[in-house]
Amino acid sequence: MTDAGRRTGGGHPPGADGDVANQAEGYLLWRARVAEAEQRAREFTGRMDWLTTGQRDEVERHYVDDSLRRARQDLARIAARCVSLRDEYERRYRGLRARCVGWAVAVCGGVAFLATAVTAVSVSR
Repeated sequence: MTDAGRRTGGGHPPGADGDVANQAEGYLLWRARVAEAEQRAREFTGRMDWLTTGQRDEVERHYVDDSLRRARQDLARIAARCVSLRDEYERRYRGLRARCVGWAVAVCGGVAFLATAVTAVSVSR
């Protein structure tokens, strides 16, 4: 998964400060996942003492391949969910910001109107 860092970059342009760190983290996480899959494959085939060495290697390879395929699918689902959550939060933030600006403009307009009204009443006396 050499592009794990790019997917988790959070919108940073290539070469940004966090890009290399994200790539390194993604690489290390993936290597840990590979090591875990290999260990689980060895444990799985360890109980099958009737397998020949070639058969054991093939079963382990299939087990690791299946585990890593599932891990990629999980990561793809998580990445898609992150993108959808980010879109939802950005949409909500834009709406909240628009309401806040609207209220601020309305309050400032009301205060300005009141100040003008009070000044006009004071001047007319």
